[in-house]
Order: sequence, then structure tokens, then C-alpha cells
Amino acid sequence: MPTLETRNLNLTYGNENIIEGLNLSIPKGKITVLIGSNGCGKSTLLRAMARLLKPAHGEIILDGKHIAEIPTKEIAKNLSILPQGPIAPEGLTVFQLVKQGRYPYQNWLKSWSEEDERYVNEALAVTKTTELAETAVDSLSGGQRQRAWIAMTLAQGTQTILLDEPTTYLDMAHQVDILDLLFELNEREQRTIVMVLHDLNLACRYAHHLVAIKNKSVFAQGKPEDVINSELVRHVFGMECEIIGDPFFGTPMCIPKGKGRKSDKPITKQVEEDVKHELIRS
Repeated sequence: MPTLETRNLNLTYGNENIIEGLNLSIPKGKITVLIGSNGCGKSTLLRAMARLLKPAHGEIILDGKHIAEIPTKEIAKNLSILPQGPIAPEGLTVFQLVKQGRYPYQNWLKSWSEEDERYVNEALAVTKTTELAETAVDSLSGGQRQRAWIAMTLAQGTQTILLDEPTTYLDMAHQVDILDLLFELNEREQRTIVMVLHDLNLACRYAHHLVAIKNKSVFAQGKPEDVINSELVRHVFGMECEIIGDPFFGTPMCIPKGKGRKSDKPITKQVEEDVKHELIRS
């Protein structure tokens, strides 16, 4: 059974239709990445799947149940979402932020428990933010802040995690660092992860399942190596490119065509191999 499904889903923003008649199944225990041009509805779709946006028409199914009929706290125990560019209250520490992930489990009969403490500490450890626990979130670097927010999401203890552009504004090293963290989480605990990513090459590297959105619906979906080609990139992104294999993983790598400086010392295949071996050795 898929973790999340949409059936004939229509989503609107103001008076404009953003998503129309969308049927989509998110495979359980896998990493799914949504790709598409700016404004195609990826983030809107993610918010709807988290029940933060009411559909104009159609259904969203979470673990076999209509999401509209599930109590809010029950949803929060099964599905968590990290929106793009979240902002923490001024002065809030990392530990206080991560504690917010346990809110769905609190009520007037049940206060903070040893289980809550364990989930928070484990989330801090997994995201390598334990030493930052007493540090104010607003004083952290971009990569540290993103790890803190992911720790809060993990502390929620859900099997399904939605992330809207979790690598935005991060440099290349921190992008890979965050995606490696999510990949390891999926490998270790089989959590279902759904992400919106702009970087097509990173999407191909980390996704088990890729969904390309175009013209308010699904243009193509499947394993990256089965669906990514120059024709798809032309239709979805309006860009000419060449697709080659990632030298480390063999996944599709997009080389965009366009203008640029021509090297007076082109990298040959042998140079590529030498660089690759040197990287592996170091």
C-alpha cells in the first residue's frame, strides 16, 4: 500500500488552478523527489498532502484513510512537514525547538515523559546537533539551522516526512550533508521521505522515485534512470541539455547547453579518471 495517494486532485491558489486531476502514489519506505519548473505547483502539492491546504476537488489518502477525516493530532503522529524557510521565535534554543516535535503527544493528562526525552535526544544525536542544544536557533549558520529543523521533524516520530526544498540557500557541501542525512535515515529506518528539490542532479542521485510536474499534473514518474532524458528536461524545464552518467553513482546527470567560456585545457576522459581516483583515495 502506498503511504500517500492523491486521487483526481485539484488545487487552487486564489482563482488560479495550480494542480488539476492529479493522481499520484508515493511509495512506502522510499525517497520520492518532486521536480519541475518554478511555479508548477510542487510546494502547493506538498502542503496539500500535509493537510495544510484544502483541495478544491479530489482526495488525499494517508495510510489508506481519507486525510480529511483523520483528527489533526493523529495526522501529526503519522506525517510531519518541514516547510521552506521556517522561522523560529527569537531566542528559542535548539533543544526548545526540537521539543516542539513532541507537541502531538501532549495533552492535559499526559505531560513530558521519558519517551519524549528519548525522541528529542535521539533526534539531536542523529542530526549532530546535540552540542548545539542550548544555542539560539537564530544564531546558527544555515546548515546548522536546517539540521535543527530536521531534528524537530524527526522528534515528531512520524513514518512519513515531507520537506520543501530542504537544501535552499545552502552551499554545495551543506546540501550534500543534509541529503546524506536524509538518505541514511531512510536506509536505516525505512522512513518515507518526500522532498521538493530544484537541483535535478541531486534529485536523481538521492531519489528512488522521481515525479516531474508539468501543466498542472504529472508529466512523468519512476526511477530517475527510467524517466530522465533530454526530452523530459526540454518539456519540463524548457532547457536543452545532454544527459550523462554520474561518475560516482551512475545516476542521470544533466549538463545544460547554453553560453559559457570554452576551456583551453578540456578535461579528457583520462583526466576525469585521475580526478575520480584521487577523490576516492583522499
